Amino acid sequence: MQRVTMLSVHTSPLAQPGAGDGGGMNVYVRALGSALARAGVAVDVLTRAEHAEQPPVVEVEPGFRVVHVPAGPCAPVPLRDLPGLVAEFTDASRRVLERGDGCDVLHANYWVSGAVGHRLKHELDLPLVTTFHTLDRVKAEVGLADGAPLRPRIEAEVVRCADLVVASTFEERDQLERHYGADPERIEIIAPGVDHRVFFPADRAAARRQVGLPPGPVVLFVGRLQPLKGADLAVRALAALATLRATLVIVGGPSGPDGADEVRSLRRLVAQLGLEHRVRFVDPQPHEQLADFYRAADVCVVPSHTESFGLVALEAAACGTPVVAAAVGGLRFLVDDGVTGYLVAERDPNAYAALIDRVLRDDGDEMRAQAVARSTRYRWSIAAARLRRHYDDLAARAPVKCS
Repeated sequence: MQRVTMLSVHTSPLAQPGAGDGGGMNVYVRALGSALARAGVAVDVLTRAEHAEQPPVVEVEPGFRVVHVPAGPCAPVPLRDLPGLVAEFTDASRRVLERGDGCDVLHANYWVSGAVGHRLKHELDLPLVTTFHTLDRVKAEVGLADGAPLRPRIEAEVVRCADLVVASTFEERDQLERHYGADPERIEIIAPGVDHRVFFPADRAAARRQVGLPPGPVVLFVGRLQPLKGADLAVRALAALATLRATLVIVGGPSGPDGADEVRSLRRLVAQLGLEHRVRFVDPQPHEQLADFYRAADVCVVPSHTESFGLVALEAAACGTPVVAAAVGGLRFLVDDGVTGYLVAERDPNAYAALIDRVLRDDGDEMRAQAVARSTRYRWSIAAARLRRHYDDLAARAPVKCS
């Protein structure tokens, strides 16, 4: 059996998405790990131990384990401080691998994991696959770079040395080539998937009763509350809606160093616009329970400044909910403009409001059916099957030497 070690240093696939540093990457690592295990690949995910009560190893399902690696304090550490723990995490991970069942391929997720994977690749002479999820130089284009001084350099080093870089879309591949000089022969486009056993259409009225939402039009925002995700634009769009009975439901929690400030800013904005009775803030939900929120909504709004893929848009579509999204990154590939939802090129709340209103008044039924049909193209089993073939190829040849 092939064995793959995934690295997810800064957040565990067992953590709650939508809060802290947990988001789409948690969903990605957990869902992909499960799909790979079912495809016959043994997967260990190495993540940093954050709580004393965490067991050293958690078997998620047969063939898929999460290993909590001691590095730094056994407590949450801000993402900005994690680069200082890379050496310690690398040493501890090497010990885990050396006393374990072996490893054929490393697969790093995000840039901090890439830094660890880069070291382990050379120390253990293993091939390295990397999925970045977000790129610092792409975020810098919209003025929202992390401010982590080492990140651009580390990303560039990992791109040069990785045996394979997984991109979610053609646009992400182009960004890797343009900003980091990536070798196109070592980039593979593999779209994430959606679990259609969890995310599927169902009765909207029943879903609203399940999550306690009022009658009337419902606009949904799901995501971490940080400037990058643009929840403030969703609030302003609600204020501009012609449909005054609509409720905006914001599901998510603060994330990153600016998260708490973002929540306070959002609540002030809601009060300034007189929307206290039309905006509901909901704490982050277990991933499976998000499906009821998607089903309960008439439209899902995704106004991110940038998105490498956009799992929220895909999950909403799989539940039959049209999406009004920013025309950026992977959202431009997930949303079929005018068919499964609408894309908005400008960051103008009036433009969002006009398209949300169009879905609410005219386009909802047909778009719901089209959204579900399009979402069936994306399955974790497909992503796992493609990755397994690449793992096989990489394990059979010598790892790439850094340029």
